[in-house]
Amino acid sequence: MKKRKLATIALASAMMVTSFAACGNSDTSTTSAPAATTQANTSAATSEAATTEASTEPVTEKQEAKLDPSIDFEDDKFGFVKVKTGGGADKSELSVGTFNGSKALKVTNVEGGNMFVGINVSALLGDKIADLAEIRIEMGTENPDKFAASSGTLYCYTGEDNKEVKAGNWSVYVENANPKVAKFDVSNVGFVAGKDNYVVLSKETDNSKTTPSHMWLDNITFVDKNGATIKADSSAEFGDPSGFSTSSDRANLLGITKAVDWAGYSVSAGAWAQAGVAFTDEVKAALVPGSVLEITFQSSTGHLWVVMNESAAGWMRVGVGDWDGSGQQYARINNAGNTCQITYEQIAAVCGEDVSTWGSMIQCESDGDWSVSSVKVGMAAPSYALTHAVNFEGFAVKGDGWAQAGAAFTDEVKAALVPGSVVEVSYKSDTGHIWLVMNESAAGWMRVGVGDYDGSGQGYIVADGSKAYIPFELIAQYCSDDVSTWGSGFQCESDGPWEVYGVRVGTAAEFKACNSHVDLGANGIKGAGWAQDGIELTDEMKAALVAGSVIDINYTSETGEIWIVMPDAEAGWKRVGVGDFDGSGQGYALFDGSHCQISYEMIAEQCGDDVSKWGGRIQFEATSNWTVNSASIGNVK
Repeated sequence: MKKRKLATIALASAMMVTSFAACGNSDTSTTSAPAATTQANTSAATSEAATTEASTEPVTEKQEAKLDPSIDFEDDKFGFVKVKTGGGADKSELSVGTFNGSKALKVTNVEGGNMFVGINVSALLGDKIADLAEIRIEMGTENPDKFAASSGTLYCYTGEDNKEVKAGNWSVYVENANPKVAKFDVSNVGFVAGKDNYVVLSKETDNSKTTPSHMWLDNITFVDKNGATIKADSSAEFGDPSGFSTSSDRANLLGITKAVDWAGYSVSAGAWAQAGVAFTDEVKAALVPGSVLEITFQSSTGHLWVVMNESAAGWMRVGVGDWDGSGQQYARINNAGNTCQITYEQIAAVCGEDVSTWGSMIQCESDGDWSVSSVKVGMAAPSYALTHAVNFEGFAVKGDGWAQAGAAFTDEVKAALVPGSVVEVSYKSDTGHIWLVMNESAAGWMRVGVGDYDGSGQGYIVADGSKAYIPFELIAQYCSDDVSTWGSGFQCESDGPWEVYGVRVGTAAEFKACNSHVDLGANGIKGAGWAQDGIELTDEMKAALVAGSVIDINYTSETGEIWIVMPDAEAGWKRVGVGDFDGSGQGYALFDGSHCQISYEMIAEQCGDDVSKWGGRIQFEATSNWTVNSASIGNVK
């Protein structure tokens, strides 16, 4: 047992209570072949509501004597922990240091945003994970502001397919009880042995007026159903559990190139309260026609917009939609509810095109408590989707800053590199940048998509820190449109250490950037390969299905694809967006392995233009086991 300081001050505030819905679904039918005659007579998934609360207690010697910790970091090992970035999380750093008189894991807040830290519980506990009933973590925060308070959530990824369940919240007030022990009841979240289940601990609220707080984690205790400590293997590695992704959620959003960070934009406020930061010269110069303002945020409602509080045209909201009853245009917000986009044109429509008349700043606002961790301005670009994509086998490489590595073309990749195609690179890099190097091109050694990072002033590509897209036409601009002259392959490069996980080539398509959604209530619906399950269409849903709308699906499937089935259409039982997976040679839905869109027009092609004849249900299907995490009808308003 480690020595610690006594904490004698009583608990300063009660913990927040978090409700979550553990969604089930009706039975699905399973077939061994893609027969159009096989269908499931199913209805909407049944929701089972449950509520959990994490109690947080000041650390005391009496409390410590109850249980020995499973992990105490005295051995300096933390390979079972991994930072999760993207989706509103910053690039935190992990290390072991001394806090409260003993060794603990420090999570350093690098960029001032939210923090998400994954812990692979399956790797630590093995088969004993099935006995896990409670997780206790000694939580501390570090901040020079003694009045700083931080809070966050423990998310559990459990079961056969690592479905997300919120286990409760924690909070620490620097001046009073710091550290405190957060206790999370996980007895009913569904941990399963052998399924690589994990948890993610977040810090999503921070009221510090100076430096955003760092987190300290110590004495992690896994408690079984009998109240005893479960031993953990601290030498375990985090690995690559299903669903743990460092990529950001770009659904409904525009792509961005040539982004400029708005330095110091980290603010928060209550519902219908505004806060903002003064323009920098760089940001003001970036606000030009075709640009877009992108805001990373958290809010209790998932909504955010901007307020032009000093505009010469008057005080006004932009992107509020109808949340204030004004019936204005909505901002674009991703499915995770943590990234908001508002275009220059939306602001100019109410404030005029002359940015000098917009005032000295832009503020943010929401109809619930909210915080903004970062803002950037860039040029709007396509949000790419690939159809008929082929994998570039063997393209898993990495390098230091300004170092190149790549792979040789396969015949399949070379055949896919045609006008209208795009190269998709899945990657990470310390700077967020990546581009291609054509090292054997007949036109000479050259970079493609480097922008001005090497001083060349070349064109920028769409890259969000996790995926980058390089159109055939951009490569052809430098290397000619004859792929036979491009050499035996290509390489990747960045201006900081980088790693590429995979490369695909496919026909370029574009996800629609939606800013208005009607939820289909499909969360948690799942099925086996070639089995269907879905939802009943309400009048509101049918009214939203108009020309230009899309069915927007966030999902997982073992093979990466998904589509919909219209089982009750007057035109007959129809698959829509199946492509050639069933041999029909139909059009493919747009999907990237986690996000799928199927347009109104694709449905109308199979079922006719009259929505009243489409039937009362929409179902989902794939060639393999699949799960719908959420689905909605999206449109631009």
